[in-house]
Amino acid sequence: MRKTMLRCVVGVLLSMLLAGCAREAAAPAVHFFAEGQPPTLAEWNLLRVADGRLKLNAGVVPYDLNTPLFSDYAHKLRTVWMPQGQAAQYRADQVFDFPVGTVFSKTFYYPRGPAGGDAVLRSTDEGPDLRGGGLELAKVRLIETRLLLRRKEGWVALPYVWNAEQTEARLMRGGALISLSLVAADGQRETAEYQVPDQNQCAGCHGIDMKSKALQPIGPKARHLNRDFAYDDGLNNQIARWTRTGYLRGAPAAAIAPRDANWRDPKANLDARARAYLDINCGHCHSPKGPGNTSGLWLDAATREPMRLGRCKLPIAAGKGTGDFRHDIVPGKPDESILLYRMRSDDPSVMMPELGRSVVHTEGVRLIRDWIAAQQGQCG
Repeated sequence: MRKTMLRCVVGVLLSMLLAGCAREAAAPAVHFFAEGQPPTLAEWNLLRVADGRLKLNAGVVPYDLNTPLFSDYAHKLRTVWMPQGQAAQYRADQVFDFPVGTVFSKTFYYPRGPAGGDAVLRSTDEGPDLRGGGLELAKVRLIETRLLLRRKEGWVALPYVWNAEQTEARLMRGGALISLSLVAADGQRETAEYQVPDQNQCAGCHGIDMKSKALQPIGPKARHLNRDFAYDDGLNNQIARWTRTGYLRGAPAAAIAPRDANWRDPKANLDARARAYLDINCGHCHSPKGPGNTSGLWLDAATREPMRLGRCKLPIAAGKGTGDFRHDIVPGKPDESILLYRMRSDDPSVMMPELGRSVVHTEGVRLIRDWIAAQQGQCG
């Protein structure tokens, strides 16, 4: 009797093991295309729709940023994948040096509103909830997934737009315009004309060096990545996780790596929060090498000179964008500062950033208003 029971138990365990292996084997391996532009996102095998969720395939690692870029209140699922045996080289202050074959994905989505239809929630992105193995599709509306991939000749950007059924995302090289109804916590609604960029517009943010004009990643820097992430097996620092996964070499301990502030953290230093927000939203353009370098307003993390940061700085050829104000930042007077004026605008000829938003980021404006109001001094 005991032998019979033992054989049954062993048989059940073996069946479970084989079934698990079968399920694992059924998950397709990531397919890196060294050339061409596959018409569907599914061909890359980075993400898959299964069991009512958007799931990550083997080797695809999710990540998040301390302070993320604002995009019309969209939430984002960010992932990275690299070929087996390949790893990025750590850099303290720049984007890591990623190997050929690296693929980043960024899926833009919104939590669904209680009324259904086109209504989505206007809420702060606190990071993706991947408990249960992926994004629960019944609770989110998928908009697009952008890929940024490293080929031999350089980085290439590909925008894929999800269908209404959330079963497939297709390449839209010409971009798309999607009307959304954003519902705030108090029930107020706001219309957003969400723009999926065309391939040329991707250079508006990712062409961070005016000399080379080559596309580059923006987010994967030590200061943005140095934070914890809720993985399936628990909370773990991302730099440590990438190192352990084999995706990063040469990184120091997370405790001594650069770390940006979380712009939403009220306990953090106000200046650090504001600088982190301006760095990720504006610094890739407004930097010594970026497309906005001729403005003389540099908002990247490395800039420390008060005048370069806008303090009592006269605008250069801003035209209508000045709002008839004299200085980019007037210490203690946010409502007389051009920087805040342009952030508060949704006029395409005035607003900053120029790309990636159609509505005003109310919470971001409040942060920068508080930052300017706290500054002391007078402009001559």
